[in-house]
Amino acid sequence: MTAIVADHPAPASVVTALYFRTRALHVEAERTGIMRDLLHGDASRAGYVLLLRNLFPAYCAIEQGLERHQGSPLLGVLAHYRLDRAPAIESDLAALCGERWINDIPLLPAGELYASRIAEAAEGDGAQLIAHAYTRYLGDLSGGQILKRLLSRSLELRSAELTFYDFPRFPDLDALKANYRQALDQAAAQFPNGDAIVEEGVLAFSHNIALSCAVQAAAARESAATR
Repeated sequence: MTAIVADHPAPASVVTALYFRTRALHVEAERTGIMRDLLHGDASRAGYVLLLRNLFPAYCAIEQGLERHQGSPLLGVLAHYRLDRAPAIESDLAALCGERWINDIPLLPAGELYASRIAEAAEGDGAQLIAHAYTRYLGDLSGGQILKRLLSRSLELRSAELTFYDFPRFPDLDALKANYRQALDQAAAQFPNGDAIVEEGVLAFSHNIALSCAVQAAAARESAATR
């Protein structure tokens, strides 16, 4: 009897496949735009605020998508974690620049496009949402913790302005990262085409890089205008 092999078998670990497929983009993301400035201590407070404001719709789209699929046997395992970064961004922006931040800080076209792409990924069975959860949440649990320490020094931000990097429901962030990585693989393994999830990861990183560059350019224009 001849075994039937799927045209697009899911990788043994989609998270591992995402890592290798997006590794070069990850490096590029750290070396360009506002992220480069933040990691080198060159960013302004206004630049960081602009970045947070433009990440807010992306996190809203991820978290609304996961909530929509919380009853799914496929994505329910991810929705269960309720990492909820959007409320933390709201809190930080209110602490950084007041309650009117959503009116006072501009949403850039790159921020709109990023959030729109995530909303599209959440349609249907929501499989491609896995790539965006991987890109954002695992990043927050890894490099985000380093960035938190850098921001507290370079921009002298207070704890109340850095809650985006806090996960108070999870006392052990290393365990959370390992468990969430396993949950991403568990969810992805149930979809027939792991390659599509991996390629969505490429799009996710591309949007992040475009947003980072757009924020850097906008912050530079604002700085020049106020001199």
